[in-house]
Amino acid sequence: MIPRTLLRQTRAVSSSVRAASRSSLVRPQFRQSNLSFAPASRPAPSRWYSTEPETKKAEGDATAEPKTEGKSSEAEDPAKKELEAKNKEIIDLKDRYLRSVAEYRNLQERTKRDMQSAKDFALQKFAKDLVDSVDNLDRALTMVPEEKLNAKEKTEHLQDLVSLYDGLKMTESILMQTLKKHGLERFDPSVEGEKFNPNEHEATFMTPMEGKEDNTVFHTQQKGFKLNGRVLRAAKVGVVKNT
Repeated sequence: MIPRTLLRQTRAVSSSVRAASRSSLVRPQFRQSNLSFAPASRPAPSRWYSTEPETKKAEGDATAEPKTEGKSSEAEDPAKKELEAKNKEIIDLKDRYLRSVAEYRNLQERTKRDMQSAKDFALQKFAKDLVDSVDNLDRALTMVPEEKLNAKEKTEHLQDLVSLYDGLKMTESILMQTLKKHGLERFDPSVEGEKFNPNEHEATFMTPMEGKEDNTVFHTQQKGFKLNGRVLRAAKVGVVKNT
């Protein structure tokens, strides 16, 4: 008896479960159909949305971009400043280098000229002392009259005078040639009738003279000397002045 009652109860429970499951499956179909027809009877509601946040956001982005650009430019400024400073330093160093090279070359040229000048005029003091001896030798030659030198009949004493004169003349010529080799030259402006040159001549007197132009040298009291083109001693001369 007990097993039969249990079997009946289990069958009743299973049947009730099946009925409940079927009812649950049928109800949603009707609900869905009711819900599907409900929206069609009502008008769809309209909604309005504000665009202010988007504009504000766009404006915020636009203002943010210049800030970033400003920051980037600020970040680049130190590099540009450093580059400009380096360029200025390079220009300054180049200018100093060129100036130093120019100064060195000028120093070389100046030193070369000084050395050449010292070489050319090393004998200047000695030449000045020697000029007086040359003048005395020239005076001794000029003291012999031309009449005695050109006389047809020559006595013994006259012949000795001519021989002495020839010896002194040869000595003078050899001495002048030797001095010329070392740059010392003698000049006589009255030989060619040169114009008075204050850089080379010293006028001791002036006198009128017919047939000659003014400022013409006509007489030489003392011959001048040049050492390597530089006037060592000016010639003392007489100058023509007609007016």
